[in-house]
Amino acid sequence: MLVLVAPGQGAQTPGFLTPWLDLPGVEDRLRALSAAVDLDLVHYGTDADADEIRDTAVAQPLLVAAGLVSAAALGEVTPGAVAGHSVGEITAAVFAGVLDDTAALTLVRKRGLAMAAAAAITKTGMSALLGGDPDTTVAHLEKLGLTPANVNGAGQIVAAGTLEQLAALEADKPEGVRRVVALKVAGAFHTRHMAPAVDTLAKAAQELTPGDPTVTYVSNKDGQAVATGAEVLERLVGQVANPVRWDLCMETFKELGVTALLEVCPGGTLTGLAKRALPGVKTLALKTPDDLDAARELIAEHANA
Repeated sequence: MLVLVAPGQGAQTPGFLTPWLDLPGVEDRLRALSAAVDLDLVHYGTDADADEIRDTAVAQPLLVAAGLVSAAALGEVTPGAVAGHSVGEITAAVFAGVLDDTAALTLVRKRGLAMAAAAAITKTGMSALLGGDPDTTVAHLEKLGLTPANVNGAGQIVAAGTLEQLAALEADKPEGVRRVVALKVAGAFHTRHMAPAVDTLAKAAQELTPGDPTVTYVSNKDGQAVATGAEVLERLVGQVANPVRWDLCMETFKELGVTALLEVCPGGTLTGLAKRALPGVKTLALKTPDDLDAARELIAEHANA
């Protein structure tokens, strides 16, 4: 059984879409998506620097577009399940037939702008903590006023809060935590700091007509499969101000009997977590078109298993 997954913010790097533009139709598709949201995705995926693509309002549409064009390059894929991390949930909604490309890009553009505006109110950020006991880590974060915004499993929790709180964390790591790594994001996503974005996103979601998932759609909220498009949208709205439970998503993958995990471009983050948390599950990250042949082999072996 194959699960198709999409990464979240912070996975982007300067120029990561450049090799994909050599494939027939990719640039045309990106330009069409750019026109739909009035954002030059080709520029941001090829020529823009790290600071430009760290901007939440840019990064989120860019990541969704990258996931869509890289998945399309695979050809026909029918996974047993789909999921995405944070903004990757919108990419996964397209994979599941809940949204079409244009609706997804329109929604994520509004999401990115709303979250960027919320992030501008207070200087905030996120840092990944590697190692340590989850319960001990969460208690320590709460003591510092931080939120465990991403509980990713495989020994990784992402803390979010003000820059002062994150500085205090650097100076006072939880027992057992090996490293604290600042993430390439521009705000404390999936925390109370994003509450102003929820109403904006709810209004944007009301303008959409979602389809029901055609494959199992696993939600960040609690790792549960969601049966209706309306509930998928409802969860996408609420998730911007609530923690991502990727650990529970991976537990659901186990329960579903997933045998392979394929991460769309810019892949790497979720496959890394899966290698540690899902032993025995084959993993592959789509980083460049050079990975397509291996991905197709994985699909042929596991998509109908």
